[in-house]
Amino acid sequence: MSKKHPIIAITGSSGAGTTTVKRAFEHIFRREQITPAVIEGDSFHSLNRVEFREAVKKAETAGNRHLSHFGPEANHFDKLADLFKTYGENGGGKKRYYLHSDEEAAEHNKRLGTALKAGQFTPWEDISTGTDLMFYEGLHGGVVTDKVDVAQWVDLLVGVVPIVNLEWIQKIHRDTAERGYSTEAVVDTILRRMPDYVHYITPQFSRSHVNFQRVSVVDTSNPFIARDIPTPDESLIVIRFRDPKKVDFPYLLSMIPDSFMSRRNTIVVPGGKMGFAMEVVLTPMIDELLANKKG
Repeated sequence: MSKKHPIIAITGSSGAGTTTVKRAFEHIFRREQITPAVIEGDSFHSLNRVEFREAVKKAETAGNRHLSHFGPEANHFDKLADLFKTYGENGGGKKRYYLHSDEEAAEHNKRLGTALKAGQFTPWEDISTGTDLMFYEGLHGGVVTDKVDVAQWVDLLVGVVPIVNLEWIQKIHRDTAERGYSTEAVVDTILRRMPDYVHYITPQFSRSHVNFQRVSVVDTSNPFIARDIPTPDESLIVIRFRDPKKVDFPYLLSMIPDSFMSRRNTIVVPGGKMGFAMEVVLTPMIDELLANKKG
């Protein structure tokens, strides 16, 4: 952890609904005139799209049906920890991009003069100098294994996680509608990821400084046949703080309409207020990081 070069990490599994989170942080950074070094978690996968598919086939042939993007076999946890450590020390480090689509590939090929395809990585390049903080968004911002401790370098760790049935519904709908997979293929992916999800994803939410968990208030008991994703108005957001002594709960309750406390360290807000609640909750935390940096 570093006062001079703070690191914020947003961690949540695929399909957790991080678009709202990214938008909230963009608003905070713009309003507070903060220049972040943005790091995408997918860029620390160790295999490109083709390599990963081949690795899965090879693993299944050998009897391992659980190789996934959630675990250490498919990620550079060591490189992520090294980046966080280096940035905390001197504000520098190396980053790259994973090209999710043809559009992203075209954008970076134009910038770099390369001929990369979707599913590949850009070359490693230096982080721009003069950034105020690092902002990581991905799967493993707080991961800890028997060999690597990424979480130790993070100044503000934020967990974003729906209840698991809702997470599955969101993933099924996203992957079938946007990526062309069948429901059966997506369910197979969920099952293949389960051991790594339990061992590497969920423990991070016990290390986070604050969690935002979306809870639906409609029936999601069978996520594999759900026709629609529950809307924000059909959801509540449970916000849990690791250190409630540092939180001004009366202020939060006054700022966020229809919010209430369910425990001494937990506030519940309407689902439609998630983005606003994130800004109200996180802005003072970020301001404190930057004040300590200046001090």
